[in-house]
Amino acid sequence: MADGPTYLRIANILREEIRAGTWKPGHRLPSHSELADRMQVSITTARNAIQVLVAENLVYTATSRGTIVRNQEVLESVVTDHIRRDRPQSAHDIFEEIARAANREPSKQFSTRMEPANTEVARWLGVAPDSWVLARTVVQYLDNEPWSWEVSFYPRDLAEAAGIDSPRDIPEGTTRRLADRGYGETAHRDTVLARAATAEEAAVLGVATGTVLLDHLRIGANHERVTRATRHRSLAGRNQLAYQLGDTAGTDVIARTLGIAPRSAVALP
Repeated sequence: MADGPTYLRIANILREEIRAGTWKPGHRLPSHSELADRMQVSITTARNAIQVLVAENLVYTATSRGTIVRNQEVLESVVTDHIRRDRPQSAHDIFEEIARAANREPSKQFSTRMEPANTEVARWLGVAPDSWVLARTVVQYLDNEPWSWEVSFYPRDLAEAAGIDSPRDIPEGTTRRLADRGYGETAHRDTVLARAATAEEAAVLGVATGTVLLDHLRIGANHERVTRATRHRSLAGRNQLAYQLGDTAGTDVIARTLGIAPRSAVALP
């Protein structure tokens, strides 16, 4: 090993092995004790070496599976697909559509609860602070890798009227459910901020505190009221957001020029 602190030298070896394909996306690296035995170092030194790779977003830690090599592919999300008038009918929500179009396997951890709106959420929804709102939380995974953390807030009366106060996930997505129940959204305001992950966000997404995230806030409304506020957090280095404006024929021309599959031609299960 080259000169320098031992844990950095071990991190360099593992990094090169990952780049060379010795450890592929989804592979489990040696445990701290296995790595310590292999390198003839202490477990603390082995752990510090792994933390270097976690900070670089080359690996993530899963409680039941150990340290896993991350997929380095950048996933593009066309964030205007939610509101395409010609979006094909599907039993899948937009995350599953994007994942399957990229040949990735999506999965989720879902929860929902009624809670009093804090000042920020109350401002987004145009309700009084401490009003009851529905919070629907989804941690999304691609090939078992933590990918994004999304929390959507809805005024309580709207959530109950539209039937999205269910304790279970809605397979087709809440955008379609709202429209089907007569509460279709006609306008959206999106803001995207790149910033450092908090300790809580880092724990959920399996990254180091301070990793740059994309914090994407979408506020939706119909002609009468704000219907939702969705906050979507994902790794900036692994996610690309695209906006497509205009008719399908025109956006398909752009897609073909760029050498990507036109969204209207993507076959979904």
